[in-house]
Amino acid sequence: MTQETVKGPASYFPSIEKKYGQPIDHWLGLLAAQPPMKHMELVNWLKNEHALGHGHANALVAHHLHAGGK
Repeated sequence: MTQETVKGPASYFPSIEKKYGQPIDHWLGLLAAQPPMKHMELVNWLKNEHALGHGHANALVAHHLHAGGK
C-alpha cells in the first residue's frame, strides 16, 4: 500500500487549516463570494482582510482559480 503525496496548492491545505482554524471550504467560499479579481488582488485581499500569510493566500487563490473560480 502506497500513500500518494499531495502536490501543488493543496499541499498547503493542512497547515492552512491548522494555523487559521477554518476548513479549506471556508476560505474557498470567501473567495467565491468576491467580485471578479485578478490573482494578486485576491491574494492581497486575503492577506489584508483575513491576515493570511502570502504563501497560504497564494495557494488558496491558485486552487480557487484553477477550480473554475472567477
